[in-house]
Amino acid sequence: MEFSSIHISMWFIFVQLFLFSSNSTSSSGLPGNEVDRLSLLAFKAEIVNDTRGILSSWNESLDFCEWRGITCGRRHRRVTVMDLRSSALEGQLSPNIGNLSFLRTLRLENNSFGHTIPSEIGRLFRLQRIRLHNNSFNGAIPSNISRCSNLQYLLLYGNNLSGKLPTEIASLSKLRVLDLGSINQLRGTLPPSLGHTIFPNIKKFYCHMNQFSGPTPVSVANASNLMRFVILDNKFTGKVPRLAGIPLKSTSGSSLGVSLLKLSYGDLLKATDGFSSANLIGAGSFRSVYKGILDQHEGRVVAVKVLNLQTSRASKSFIAECEALRTVRHRNLVKLLTACSSIDFQGNDFKALVYDFMVNGSLEEWLHNSAQQGDNPTNLQKNLDLIQRVNIAINIASALDYLHNGSDMPIVHCDLKPSNILLDGDMTGCVGDFGLARFLPDASRPFSAQESSSNAIKGTIGYTAPEYGSGTAVSTYGDVYSFGILLLEMLTGKRPTDDMFKDGLDLHNFVLTALPERVKEICDPRLLHTEESGITTATDNRGYLGQDDQRQRADECLISLARIGVACSAAMPRERMDASNVVAELCRTKDVLVGTRMPRERP
Repeated sequence: MEFSSIHISMWFIFVQLFLFSSNSTSSSGLPGNEVDRLSLLAFKAEIVNDTRGILSSWNESLDFCEWRGITCGRRHRRVTVMDLRSSALEGQLSPNIGNLSFLRTLRLENNSFGHTIPSEIGRLFRLQRIRLHNNSFNGAIPSNISRCSNLQYLLLYGNNLSGKLPTEIASLSKLRVLDLGSINQLRGTLPPSLGHTIFPNIKKFYCHMNQFSGPTPVSVANASNLMRFVILDNKFTGKVPRLAGIPLKSTSGSSLGVSLLKLSYGDLLKATDGFSSANLIGAGSFRSVYKGILDQHEGRVVAVKVLNLQTSRASKSFIAECEALRTVRHRNLVKLLTACSSIDFQGNDFKALVYDFMVNGSLEEWLHNSAQQGDNPTNLQKNLDLIQRVNIAINIASALDYLHNGSDMPIVHCDLKPSNILLDGDMTGCVGDFGLARFLPDASRPFSAQESSSNAIKGTIGYTAPEYGSGTAVSTYGDVYSFGILLLEMLTGKRPTDDMFKDGLDLHNFVLTALPERVKEICDPRLLHTEESGITTATDNRGYLGQDDQRQRADECLISLARIGVACSAAMPRERMDASNVVAELCRTKDVLVGTRMPRERP
């Protein structure tokens, strides 16, 4: 009897859904919230793959306002928000989305939606946010999206969209962010009217890595509120108009994000002396990095990362790095100057990223220089004293804190290790190589809900969080683990892949078992040789710190670094520290080391 009633109920829903979907006018006679319920069921019917069971709650046992990803208004019980971002959904977007007439926010980014964006989306005049980026939508941008007159955010990058940018889009006068960036193949010219309508109010405009051509509209000069204007890697001609009287730099671009450092394959070939092995400063499985000198830019020294496009990861790495670094700016992140996506003189695809050159190389070279490069006296001079290691650790942690907690959308680096930490002329540490970086929709969500592709490469052996090996989603916890291992490597001078780590012993346990009494025994011998001199430099000019006090502070610092590294590299993600707390603890450690804070009393 129970089986029969279930089937009758499901048949009734199917008939309703069929009648609703087959006649667009039939919804006019239904109550508003019933229209919403049936529209959501029609949306679900177009999903062909829901591996995580995200839509399992979309059934008769719950009111539709309680379905996962759905928010309703309190007064009318109508759907106002659909938020199914990063849910591993595959299918197409149902035209019935246009019946959710109270919808204000549509967030479907980071999924696998394909087919075209339905034109019915233009019915949603209350919509303020459309985020469909990082999917597989194809075809043209529907022109009647311009009817969404209250739209403020339109993010369509990372799809397979083609055709021209509809001229009607210029009527969206309330738009604040328009992002049509990478992977799309949009072409034609930018509508001349853009500058008279949306640009007086827009704050961020991206259309990079498309096929747009022609001049940049002169009316763009009306962009008085513009903070970002990224149009590189298109086929535009002429100069970028001066933006609202704000002066533009002629080399690395302005604070508006306009990339004026335009470099061709020929420019980079010349800058690196034909990509000479003499200028090779680093290499990996899918990229080589060269030192280059840009004669046409006052001899500016740069680092040129050339992608090996024969490997499957290279193009994805190029896109990931462009997407990550175009939205962030921090003193402890390597500065991306420009990207070059072109063809070489043989007609082959060519992609390269150009950065500021970091004169002191990588942290890897400073930690393991003598072991890698023999006993050359020049190499042996490369060593970091205690205060330098603490400062660099603070630099790295500050960069992570910014990526996790300070940017518009949290970013997980996914490959934190010494070779990806570069040092400038002042020995300031900067995090680089964002080729595996991932965006997270919400870092505050529980760990188990932070979805990502479980079969993707998520780092380097020894630094990768253990939970990634079992297919757990990418999260900020993973970066903190990598930082913990890196910090322990800075303390001990031992790589996590050292031959001594076997039979259940790893770098984490090696340090844990030494805490607190035997920490000095497991420290990098070179660190101990410079410990007192480093401290003296940091504290002697205060005038009252004796040698015993200095030694006590150094010992306290070593123990604190060990404890922070162990806490960050805990096996269970939830037991690890947050990046902001790591920064705070490291700053306290430095204060003790230099004498501005009293060391703890030990029993």
